[in-house]
Amino acid sequence: MMFRCWRRTARTTTALLIALTLFCAAQDKAGAQTLSAEERRIADYVDAHSEDAVRLLEQTVNVASATGNLEGVKRVGRIFQNEFSLLGFNAKWIEMPPSMNRAGHLFAERAGRKGRRLLLIGHIDTVLEGKPFVRDGAIARGNGTVDMKGGDIVLLFALKALHSTGALDATRIIVVLTGDEENVGSPIEVSRRELMEAARRSDVALAFEAGIEDTATVARRGSSDWKLQVTGVTGHSSGIFSQGVGSGAIFEAARILNAFHEQLKGEQYLTFNPSVIVGGTDVTFDDSQERGSAGGKTNVIAQSVTVRGDLRFISEQQRESAKSRMREIVSRNLPNTKAQITFEDNYPAMSPTKENYALLQLLDQSSRDLGLGKIEAFDPGGRGAGDISFVAPLISGLDGLGARGGGSHTPEEFAELDSLAVQIKRAALLIYRLTRQ
Repeated sequence: MMFRCWRRTARTTTALLIALTLFCAAQDKAGAQTLSAEERRIADYVDAHSEDAVRLLEQTVNVASATGNLEGVKRVGRIFQNEFSLLGFNAKWIEMPPSMNRAGHLFAERAGRKGRRLLLIGHIDTVLEGKPFVRDGAIARGNGTVDMKGGDIVLLFALKALHSTGALDATRIIVVLTGDEENVGSPIEVSRRELMEAARRSDVALAFEAGIEDTATVARRGSSDWKLQVTGVTGHSSGIFSQGVGSGAIFEAARILNAFHEQLKGEQYLTFNPSVIVGGTDVTFDDSQERGSAGGKTNVIAQSVTVRGDLRFISEQQRESAKSRMREIVSRNLPNTKAQITFEDNYPAMSPTKENYALLQLLDQSSRDLGLGKIEAFDPGGRGAGDISFVAPLISGLDGLGARGGGSHTPEEFAELDSLAVQIKRAALLIYRLTRQ
């Protein structure tokens, strides 16, 4: 499935696009190709070490590491730090300020001079914790099995496979495993500063969030929060709609939300969700907890309303257009009411660019050459925001390269263990070919 491609607004990657396009065009003429001797050794390594990958997944899943469990996140980080050090990476832990209450991030880098400069992205925190690793045949259950310690294992073992043949020598690769992807630390300018700096020193980003069937992600929607505050004139309910009183805060809030629904609904990849609403005569709302309370009597006109919600979009242009239309709707107030809407941008969009599709072609060709079938683009409407979104305005990329499974963010989370070797081979060959261009 193809999507409209948006023009990049950051530094161009024309050379990368040309190289990938020429490579894929040459491959397409002949269909699946025979692997080189070195590529075959890389694939053989993966098959020979598939149980090693499962054992390391078990080890990391059994370390509880929900975002707020700072020591648990750091323990998982130390496991991976040791693994990357053994592969010749300069691996270090980046601390966050104590006031942010976040564990920090693992960075590992090889500073060579060969091929495209790659940025490989994962995360080591989980939403839930407490469910240990349990293997049931080809299924592994436990918190983080698929989101995304399974993806981190795919990333690591792809590099192990390359290292086994010497293919990592002289490559330029940065690995970033964030410790707060599930609940990004604030301010974002601090929590994602090093990731953004790494992107500026890279050409391509590959992220290892959960794989979905035989697809990869060329686009992810961004997200912003919004807050609507409405005030009106209070008084006895018998006076509502009169010239001196007007329509009250709740009717004005209802008008605005209904206009959002009627005028913005239906645009592809644009969603807007009012998640909580509090209204009445006496209203309190705690932004940090996203929780509030209200009181009032049936014979008193409501004086204020607070609504919180989110906005999802596929491009900066779509986001700004939606904001503009929402502000215009808010401004058309009912008599004797006032309303204001404010926005807080969280994740930028990963728009579906030509460069991303060229990377998808290269991954698809790699998968076919391995005898693992074709790879198609996943519908961005089916994925939320992720860490790759922060670097997408700067460099081209793919996501969804991790383990397959289901139940993310629930106690029923699981990973399909048979998918590990498949995804590791695909990632290893993709990385190998990118570092040879």
